Amino acid sequence: MATREDGPTPASQVSATKRSYISWTSMAFLIATAVASVRGLPAMAAYDWASIFLYVLPAILFMVPVALVAAELASGWKGGVFVWVKEAYGDRLGFFAIWQQWMQNVAWYPAQLAFFASALAYVFDPGLANSGLFTGLVILVVYWFATFIATLGVDAFAKVGTWGFLIGTIVPAAALIVFAVIYWQDGGASQLEPIGDAEWFPRFTGLASIVLIVSNFLSYAGMEMNAVHVTQMLRPSIEFPKAIALSVVLILFVFILPTLAIAVGVPASSLNLTQGVLQAFDVFFNHLGMSWGTTVMAILIVVGILASAVTWIPGPCRGLLLVGREGYLPPRLQATNSRGMEVPIMLVQGVFVTVLAILFAVLPSVQSGFWIFTAMAVQLYLLMYMVMFLAAMRLRRTHPEVKRGFRTPAMPVVGSIGFLASAAAFLLGFVEPSGDADSTPQGLYILILVAGIVFLGGWPFVLYKLRKPEWKIESSPGNTHTDDTPVQEA
Repeated sequence: MATREDGPTPASQVSATKRSYISWTSMAFLIATAVASVRGLPAMAAYDWASIFLYVLPAILFMVPVALVAAELASGWKGGVFVWVKEAYGDRLGFFAIWQQWMQNVAWYPAQLAFFASALAYVFDPGLANSGLFTGLVILVVYWFATFIATLGVDAFAKVGTWGFLIGTIVPAAALIVFAVIYWQDGGASQLEPIGDAEWFPRFTGLASIVLIVSNFLSYAGMEMNAVHVTQMLRPSIEFPKAIALSVVLILFVFILPTLAIAVGVPASSLNLTQGVLQAFDVFFNHLGMSWGTTVMAILIVVGILASAVTWIPGPCRGLLLVGREGYLPPRLQATNSRGMEVPIMLVQGVFVTVLAILFAVLPSVQSGFWIFTAMAVQLYLLMYMVMFLAAMRLRRTHPEVKRGFRTPAMPVVGSIGFLASAAAFLLGFVEPSGDADSTPQGLYILILVAGIVFLGGWPFVLYKLRKPEWKIESSPGNTHTDDTPVQEA
């Protein structure tokens, strides 16, 4: 953290000049911590060296535009995506945007916890990882346990989240790299193509062969949540771009090297979307005579996923609560418990997750369910991002007078790239990736995906029509511009 001290200062400005600021390096690690995860690595490991391209492309076309655009919006308007879109297009579309941000988590939880179930199965019986019934039951038990922890208040879920990330994400990611190197140097047979024969771009054998890239958009999603801290930087116009550059390097480092490590140990034809990380650990540890090591890593990953679920449950729910108190949700959904946690909204979220978890027992395979729910979460989130990019470009034209602590360079270009990339990813998301013998038939896959998007994402239109004046219990956060913007560099 940095403290701004420019010499003698009038008493009226002491509090402002002695405030603590987030350094650009701290901001970079904040962004990287929120984005980095080992859950999606197996999907990209199947592409060997071409996975580097599949990570870098969405980073350039999606992650960087999201960070830049969200930073400008957050430094000009308080209230998050609801206010940003409301200021540009009105409250109806603003409510639609914040709903998608919340609802994508509902679809994301089953996919995330399916990975949890796969890791847990490795501790007891690896065969259980292919059981839809086992996976569905684990999702239900773990989700509701995580919800219980979240209701205990900020201190409880913050501690679980911090330590869980370090133990369950950083340690396994680093271990993949370290043990892959040890395995290779000890004479282990690498499944990764020799660098001299490497194919740096994925082969195009049809549209479905490259659709897995869509999953990486969700891997990079969520950067707009960290952009709200841009007003706490000393010189945001200079420091935030530096923070983005460093965070991109850190995130790509976390994603790319562990992915290549998995490709070293597991051939592409044998990779499992939910078990790939542990498959790699199995190869490395068995070669070294440490078969017990996979169980240890599985336990660490279980801890990390539980921490992630606990951390993400209250955040989006809080955002929906604040908007709901503007009259968009019934009074019963606006209540909080004695610790200030929005329990009614958490319970509604839990009902949605429960319904989706049950579907794991009826889908053709656990991998099919994993991909469907991952794709569903991506689609809902991309709807929000498309609206956000359009709002940012419109606000630059319609509200040039609003002071922004950070201004996105070449906004029309950056905003257009982000919007077009999001739209293209949204369309590609309706094509199921090829190569899985147990995959859902394409027609059924599209039907399930469309039905899920309509059912989960269409509620704001219904609630908007049902809203009543007496539902509003607080003054609106809209029409409020940030007034604590640090010094703007020319």
